[in-house]
Amino acid sequence: MGIRERLSGNEAAAIAMKQINPDVVAAFPITPSTEIPQYFSTFVNNGQVDTEFVAVESEHSAMSACIGAEAAGARAMTATSANGLSLMWEMIYIASSLRLPIVMSLVNRAVSGPLNIHNDHSDAMGVRDSGWIMLFSENNQEAYDNLLMAHRIAENKDVLLPLMVCQDGFITSHSIENIELLEDDKAKAFVGTYKPEHYLLNDKEPIAVGPLDVQTFLFEHKVQQAQAMRNAKKVVAEVASEFEKLTGRKYEFFERYQMDDAELVVICMNSTAGTAKATIDELRKQGIKAGLLKIRMFRPFPAEEVAEALKNAKAIAVLDKADSLNGVGGALYEDVVSGMFASNIHVPTVNYVYGIGGRDTTVNDIKKVYTDLAEIVKNNGNIGNPYRYLGVRGEN
Repeated sequence: MGIRERLSGNEAAAIAMKQINPDVVAAFPITPSTEIPQYFSTFVNNGQVDTEFVAVESEHSAMSACIGAEAAGARAMTATSANGLSLMWEMIYIASSLRLPIVMSLVNRAVSGPLNIHNDHSDAMGVRDSGWIMLFSENNQEAYDNLLMAHRIAENKDVLLPLMVCQDGFITSHSIENIELLEDDKAKAFVGTYKPEHYLLNDKEPIAVGPLDVQTFLFEHKVQQAQAMRNAKKVVAEVASEFEKLTGRKYEFFERYQMDDAELVVICMNSTAGTAKATIDELRKQGIKAGLLKIRMFRPFPAEEVAEALKNAKAIAVLDKADSLNGVGGALYEDVVSGMFASNIHVPTVNYVYGIGGRDTTVNDIKKVYTDLAEIVKNNGNIGNPYRYLGVRGEN
């Protein structure tokens, strides 16, 4: 039986880090993730962990310090949001290309400009193809659980890639919810000890980290990175299976909600799933066969599995909490329709960009999406303009 608590998402993340007890945490404060290193620093000060806490001068330095620590053979963690992640951008790519299993708690927030401190997914989407595994969390429990699974996934010898656990800024990071924690000893045993095979401080194997990699080898190394990302799918599933045996909490690549007979399906990530579930419960009482696919593992993207889960739907709406500004839909939409096309599954699918800069998304908003999907079915699959906005003033 776990420990029942009431915690914010940031507190839950910090406690997960305490139970992991990493060798190094390097961080620089930025809203709304500031509380994570702040809480964790009190654990360091109180002697509850023996982590080396490095207070750096910028987020670029935070990721640089994590890279140095991991390359030396230490387990490293950090946390950031929005512009902080943007400042890390150079080092984000370096961390993944050096195959360093750093774990980061990313509290999602709009990236400037103009300046906005509230939630959308523009920060995560900005680095979606940088070689980091990406797990998304609907609520505080999932943020905590995903962090406990993170090192087991990232440090697997067939993966060795950095991993970020995402949660919605303020919506979950600052909201207090009931949560069940693992006992410290069980959490520590589950995460295990980091035992890198190759690292700079191993005097028995001198190595170089980050050398010049020109046209002779870079292509092959990038293919190896891509293969490691593909390998991560199997490892994510295996670790989740072990976690379920320990806690009873089941995690898959995505959650199916009322999908057994669903005809009208919404796909989204993070906290919006809770609003969608409430909407579906109302619609089901009216006899409307509404369903939800909540993506948990965004990188690697489970394209084949998503396509298989959608094959019996009559109309689909993909909700993106970030606009790719490319004229042809958001990132999640592009991945979903690409996966469906490759699997030769053809269901009318539309995209809604929503919630930018923290714009509230209500049950009535989600109901409108399902109403639109019903209209598509009524019109024999004619979707009209597939690229839409939800909740914008002046939009129908």
